[in-house]
Amino acid sequence: MKIGKVSETILKRSVFKQIRTIRSEVLLGPGVGEDCAAMELAPDEVFVISTDPITGTAKDIGKLAIQITANDLASSGAEPVGVMLTVLLPESIQEADIREMMAQVEAVCERFHVQVMGGHTEVTQAVNQPVISVAGVGKVKKGHLVTTAGAKPGQDILVTKWLGIEGTSIIAKEKEKELLERFSRDFVETAKGFDAWISVLPEAAIAVEQGVSAMHDVTEGGIYGALWEIAEASGIGLEIDLKAIPFRQETIEICEYLGLNPYYLISSGSMLMAADRGHDLVRALKKAGIPAAVIGKAVAGKAKRVLNGEEEAFLERPRTDELYKIYG
Repeated sequence: MKIGKVSETILKRSVFKQIRTIRSEVLLGPGVGEDCAAMELAPDEVFVISTDPITGTAKDIGKLAIQITANDLASSGAEPVGVMLTVLLPESIQEADIREMMAQVEAVCERFHVQVMGGHTEVTQAVNQPVISVAGVGKVKKGHLVTTAGAKPGQDILVTKWLGIEGTSIIAKEKEKELLERFSRDFVETAKGFDAWISVLPEAAIAVEQGVSAMHDVTEGGIYGALWEIAEASGIGLEIDLKAIPFRQETIEICEYLGLNPYYLISSGSMLMAADRGHDLVRALKKAGIPAAVIGKAVAGKAKRVLNGEEEAFLERPRTDELYKIYG
């Protein structure tokens, strides 16, 4: 395609036509020439806003773009309402690719009742694969906002599902041919399917009902990055049991084969939480069919200790996600 804004014809045919989910809160939505969107909330509700680019993969990018933003909003206890999309495309893009991307976007929007409120779509020499940057808007009742900074000494630290499932799914799709030289077809297909677990909206809703103190979606930088961030934001220390951190065997074996550290692997689909009665929250989550585990404690001070039996180490500052190594 030619560099510059996507043509009005393609915009109407392959972008706008894919957008079907509508929210009553949205007063002004997507349209040719519209640079802004507008929405209205009830007097006892507050806006929650997030922003995130999807750059680590071109496969399923439309699906991931909405899912990750919905997760970010959910980690604040908010209900996702709408998104604004900035879509940057390489010259090699075809209209069919744009249509498929937007179909993925709409499929997730429909699932979570989220409206695409507007955005910008452009072909540019600045990228060599599609990039979607998403601004998400959600709503939460006043007094019910949950933050990353809410963890307190003495509280349990827990995680939902398994770490590294997003990264495992992406790697299995991007490196499928290579992995099939080592692993069975069923093994690789199972790993590819981990993206079915990426939503954290169900566990966030249960955690809010149970009175969770802090939540943080485990994304780029993996569980070690997320633990560092919740500790720094809350001004606490940590004592984490390394053996309690849950992984799927597929993640462990794929990371071992490719020389990756799973503790630094992008992990959307796992929510990191702090709660007074973590084991009660784990039981409530498991009752709803959501695996969860207490992995440690918040403590006073600044030390972020990781215990592996009698061995002890300390968390380091977040570093580059292991996922990027597969593109090197």
